[in-house]
Amino acid sequence: MLIEYVLAPVEISNDDLQKKFPEWDIPTLEQKVGIKKRYKVQENQTALDLALDAANKLFTNHNIEKSSVDYVILCTQSPEYFLPTTACLIQDKLGLRKNIGAIDFNLGCSGYVYVLNIAKGLLLSGVAKNILFITSETYSKYIHPLDKVNQFIFSDAATATFITVEDVDKILNFELGTDGSGCNNLIVRNGSAKYPFDSNAELLEYGDKNFYTHNNLYMHGPEIFNFTIEMVPPLIKETLKKNNETIETVDYFIFHQANQFMLDYLRKKLKIKEDKFYNNITNFGNTVSCTIPIAIKESIDKGTLKPGDKILIAGFGVGYSWGATIIKL
Repeated sequence: MLIEYVLAPVEISNDDLQKKFPEWDIPTLEQKVGIKKRYKVQENQTALDLALDAANKLFTNHNIEKSSVDYVILCTQSPEYFLPTTACLIQDKLGLRKNIGAIDFNLGCSGYVYVLNIAKGLLLSGVAKNILFITSETYSKYIHPLDKVNQFIFSDAATATFITVEDVDKILNFELGTDGSGCNNLIVRNGSAKYPFDSNAELLEYGDKNFYTHNNLYMHGPEIFNFTIEMVPPLIKETLKKNNETIETVDYFIFHQANQFMLDYLRKKLKIKEDKFYNNITNFGNTVSCTIPIAIKESIDKGTLKPGDKILIAGFGVGYSWGATIIKL
């Protein structure tokens, strides 16, 4: 697998947020959540723009011929339109062949794991030999200007992964899970089929003077945390069991970069050594479906990961949805 990523162009530091919300105790939140900066698209930019940038970076840096791509999968919850699928636009704007598959996949923090599962199936079935898999999110477009917490946490980015039939044996067995009963704890309620966008939506408050409307992203942080600590440890244990591995035999663990407190809790709960557990949320923020591929790419570039390493990756969040697998470099 080959991976590249791009960050949205507008960098927002904690000092920037402190100026915007002078009454807010940013240092305490920084210590708990672990984020020092995050990134935001410009007003006229979309997830499609970031996706194209990531894909072109992948093609250029790794000398990949566009004609070799025979399937495009885009994981996003920030589509260009309700229809057509944004993956179709990617095919056209990248100048890819027309006799290829192209689909959108609507999933958040577990999305990278899920699409690896789909990609492996496509490769094994012979439907595709080379897959361009893109994650791209612009949650900033859903966050209310007075929602301090979500502005602090979420970040816009895109990644592009090139997966070939030669990679199949390096993507091992999966464990996946879903619980739609938690849907209301991380949701943008208005703007789709059930509830239309409401230009007069009521301003609502949650937590300590955080505001949003039903047109915006809402996250019930305590419930998301409870879900995570309940479901992720069994997820990891079952993934290890399915692959005949243990905590000790896996070289590295890369989890969805949700927040520092949650990652620390999970690492200690699972008794994973600190030097085998990746954390880069400080300088990236929570980039949703992009966190895992960004972490893999950064780890490779730093030399932390080397050929032959076994990495357990795990995503979990909106849905509720969770999934994990082990990949070999």
